[in-house]
Amino acid sequence: MKPVIPVEVTSEVGKLEGVILHRPGREVENMTPGNAEKALYSDILNLNVADKEYSDFYNVLSKITTTYEVKDLLTEVLVNEKVKHNLIHKICQNENEPRIFNSLMALTPKETSRQLFEGVILKKNNLTNFLSQEKYILRPLHNFFFMRDASISIGNEVLIGKMANQVRERESIIMETIFDYHPDFKTRTYNPLNSRKVPANKITIEGGDVLVANENTILIGMGGRTTSEGIDYLIEHYKNSGKDFNIIVQELPLAPESFIHLDMVFTFLDNNQCMVYEPVIIKNNRLETVSIAIRNGQVKISYEDNLLSALKKLGQDLEPLYCGGRTDVWTQEREQWHSGANFFAVGQGKVLGYGRNTHTMDELAKHGYAIIPARDIVSQKVNINDYNKYCIAIEGSELARGGGGCRCMTMPFKRAPINAQPATLEAK
Repeated sequence: MKPVIPVEVTSEVGKLEGVILHRPGREVENMTPGNAEKALYSDILNLNVADKEYSDFYNVLSKITTTYEVKDLLTEVLVNEKVKHNLIHKICQNENEPRIFNSLMALTPKETSRQLFEGVILKKNNLTNFLSQEKYILRPLHNFFFMRDASISIGNEVLIGKMANQVRERESIIMETIFDYHPDFKTRTYNPLNSRKVPANKITIEGGDVLVANENTILIGMGGRTTSEGIDYLIEHYKNSGKDFNIIVQELPLAPESFIHLDMVFTFLDNNQCMVYEPVIIKNNRLETVSIAIRNGQVKISYEDNLLSALKKLGQDLEPLYCGGRTDVWTQEREQWHSGANFFAVGQGKVLGYGRNTHTMDELAKHGYAIIPARDIVSQKVNINDYNKYCIAIEGSELARGGGGCRCMTMPFKRAPINAQPATLEAK
């Protein structure tokens, strides 16, 4: 009998003990220049190249921690006919396509899972469908390999993302079903759609904007993907929890598109170090930083100088490393565009990022990080256990064109507490 895994994430850098991934598949190929913008892409990806890069990313994580594939998890919960019925009903209702309910219910769990990811083909069985320019009646989930956004582990709970774009809403429905019904996980989900205090139609909140600083503090980006109403929903949640809690809000520029989430301009590298895109996080600008203190059900909101000074007031003093280096603004802009600030920690001072951002890699090396090509780990040329501090460099020439980095592609659900001895999970 497999052990039940309690969800627990109280930092961004505690030793990673479990993560959910999704290898990009045909849903990425099912995109054309004509529909790329509708799919939230500025370009189409070459799946052959992206798959090789993702293989290194996936294989490295598989050597480090317990990894789960989201499509497998969905297939396993769909074995339960009641769960399958409720999920398909909710998806058909949300996407206004009740006519495909029966055909999806008739499929095996594995085939249902595949079609929910890769899209349901529109049958040309009447004149309207025949004349339609659409290929799919249920669109592929082009963005789902960016696992970070649809569900967010905070402490022992999972916040279900309220996506800013309808094309991604199915991702949240799937992740809520997995965490509610998969027997491997023990957690409680909470969903902004069930809000009673904040208008649900104004709430959006995505995982790329939420960073867990410590067990009682989170950082949230407010911009094109997460609204102030989304943050108000979290304020209400923690007011009602009876727990003293801190939320630090960083306003983000609405353009360019590389600023869509906070983790594109700020990520934790260690308990005392972070990667920043200086023009947004440190330099004086018109972007506001706000701290929200929740104490005994009461809320106090105040302005802060910047994200780092707000964290320092709460006892977390971080040394910033600069995306793109420290000397050339144009280089900083270029590397931020290709997710140069988007790092994913598998432990304290142990991170994954795109090797293509050479000036950012140089910045890490100057601060004592060994830069290790992912391919050297996969081929067993290098043993990462020989290093106390490192950055595993993923080839990201194609993956980065999707608009996200290593943190974007992960959904961690279990980390060891900082400086604690990690538990061991059974590999799947």
